[in-house]
Amino acid sequence: MKRTILPLLCLLAIFFIPSNAAAQTDYTYKNKSLPIETRVQDLLGRMTLEEKAGQLNQLSGGVLTGPQAANDPGQKDKLVQLRAGKVGSLLNVLGAQQTCAVQKIAVEESRLGIPLLFAYDVIHGYKTIFPIPLAEACTWEPAMAEKAASIAAKEASSAGLHWTFAPMMDLTRDPRWGRVMEGSGEDPLINSVFAAARVRGFQGNFDNQHLLACVKHFGGAYGASEAGKEYNTVDVSRYAFWNTYAPPYKAAVDAGAATLMNGFNIFDGIPSSSNKFLVTDVLKNRWGFKGFLVSDWASFREIITHGQAEDRAEAAMKAILAGSEMDMESRVIIENLPQLVKDGKVPLSMVDAAVSKILYWKFKLGLFDDPYSYCDEKKEAATLMAPAHLDAARDAARKSMVLLKNDNKTLPFSKSAKNVLVAGLFADSQDDALDFWCAQGQAKDVVTYRKGIANLLPKASISYAQGYEANGKTTAKLLADVNKKAGSADVIVAVIGITGKLAGEARSLADLSPAPGQMEMLRTLKATGKPFVVVVHASRPMVLTEVEKLAPAILNAWIGGTRMGDGAADILFGDYNPSAKTVISFPVAVGQIPVYYNAYNTGRPHRDGDEGPDDFWVSRYRDIPGSPLYPFGFGLSYTSFEYGEIAVKSIGTQTEPKYEASISVKNTGNREGEEIVQFYLRDPVASYVRPVKELKAFDKVSLKSGESKTVKFTVDKDMLSYFDENGNKVLEPGKFEFFVGGNSRDVKKAEVRW
Repeated sequence: MKRTILPLLCLLAIFFIPSNAAAQTDYTYKNKSLPIETRVQDLLGRMTLEEKAGQLNQLSGGVLTGPQAANDPGQKDKLVQLRAGKVGSLLNVLGAQQTCAVQKIAVEESRLGIPLLFAYDVIHGYKTIFPIPLAEACTWEPAMAEKAASIAAKEASSAGLHWTFAPMMDLTRDPRWGRVMEGSGEDPLINSVFAAARVRGFQGNFDNQHLLACVKHFGGAYGASEAGKEYNTVDVSRYAFWNTYAPPYKAAVDAGAATLMNGFNIFDGIPSSSNKFLVTDVLKNRWGFKGFLVSDWASFREIITHGQAEDRAEAAMKAILAGSEMDMESRVIIENLPQLVKDGKVPLSMVDAAVSKILYWKFKLGLFDDPYSYCDEKKEAATLMAPAHLDAARDAARKSMVLLKNDNKTLPFSKSAKNVLVAGLFADSQDDALDFWCAQGQAKDVVTYRKGIANLLPKASISYAQGYEANGKTTAKLLADVNKKAGSADVIVAVIGITGKLAGEARSLADLSPAPGQMEMLRTLKATGKPFVVVVHASRPMVLTEVEKLAPAILNAWIGGTRMGDGAADILFGDYNPSAKTVISFPVAVGQIPVYYNAYNTGRPHRDGDEGPDDFWVSRYRDIPGSPLYPFGFGLSYTSFEYGEIAVKSIGTQTEPKYEASISVKNTGNREGEEIVQFYLRDPVASYVRPVKELKAFDKVSLKSGESKTVKFTVDKDMLSYFDENGNKVLEPGKFEFFVGGNSRDVKKAEVRW
């Protein structure tokens, strides 16, 4: 009897087990002919709670394969987690070979074979480094920034990467903040158009030559950190949020950004990572964002440090309930989320929604169909620093450099100069050339200012004097060398500024003045009577008040990337006519910060030069001017431009205001040039006080010598509107003031009444 029952039971098992067995072989999520949403839901239904938490867990990888990693307990543990399906993304794993090896472990050695997203900070280039984003914005050419982002994406994706933590669109008015270099300055419109352009450039059509963009740092006005200190408190009104800080994020979302990153700071007393108003109410519900959010490094854990959570479990709970999703490196999600769900503290539906978004983008990138499509070492070798990329970097460098001063047409220097002195440590120091966010760019590949001039003038004698030491001091010996070599020079290029090592995250500075040794070098050069110019190498606006008094010409070169020296040489010796204009004001003194063009009038305004009896009890300094040294939108050219008067005509209705504002611009110089024509608006009487000027449009026009063009701007109701403290659009009848000019200070004015 026992012998007959056992075969029968086995036979019955064959019929009753197939439903489960079929589920293990019928992988609907691997069928690429099905809609992504269908595949996502199928895969989600197969995942354990721990595996779902794993998709929300991002770790910093580094080198994970090979002999070195095999002997590192921390790295070995990460591989254990990969095989267990407890990691959804890795950052800082680089190169086609390494990413392929690690992806193979995730795909072929874990239960469900879910591929990883490889991420990295590709901010302004991967191997070929472009000018810092702040400098790029000074081109006022969003298309150029889009091209630069596309090239960066092409290089990074060839190295196995899928995702970049850029662009940063935190509007800032404080150059003390180290990350000012990573944004686009002080204006909402400029930040918005460059946000959209960079998102388009990075993402393309989501193929294996592009990257997922990550707009940061949403959304509590991180660029307004008090005193310009990194990771510091931010406290702004919701009125300021909607009108000043939110527009760039909104523009990036509208451009299709796949991901956003939480900020480190608090907003309305609540950390950005656990701020339901920002994450769910604004970003997801109001703006309709369909991508996913990743924390900044350990910002979920820092909910505890801020003082809003008692422990790691509570921090994880508050982040998820606010609507945040992927956890970068704090590991509070992987450790606590499964139990939080089991305890009923976090709804499973919220976990599923978060995981679904991450899976969606993995499917969208084709990683389930070919997880190794980004891993091609031959393609990587052929792509990095390709000649076309280097040419684009040179063009971007020269387009981004701002000519701040040029008395008596000191520049351009003649290319027939036989003896050129290049002075200053930063003129030839590759080690000081690049910033913290230079990705895989290497100092040895940078064309220094000295090298760029030598490249352009192969027949000239190019001498070099160090001038000052790395600590900013100088010596009698260094100054004597400067003086001696200046004696035989036809022209002198003096480079000062701030090392690139002090540019980027956690690199805030209290003093933005040139170092004493740099100023001593300039005074020595001034005393020689030789023609000289100053090139400023810095990641932020410096206080150039004393330099302005000494130098006949100043070129602000920013940090210009791999080909910065070639770009500067093109300008200095006339092969390129500069057209860049500032997107952030240059202060007269550090104590003036923040100084910006789009300020409020105050109840007791003051204009520089007004010194009557009524001008004492007003908003002003007693020892310096109130206006900046160089205003927003300022930049010189080797030609000159003359503006006519603004002509305005109404093309709207009584219920729908619309105007056409036009102005004639003429090139009155002797060479072709480009002018950035800027349109500003003011609403002088409104229910909510409005700024004295707001940039609403701009147009970059090219004019031959003697040529005139009429530039037209269409002013619609969106331009005339603003947001109230609840984020509602407000359009009110009354007078509006229009301004057009070559910078925010020097403008023509017209008025309309609707």
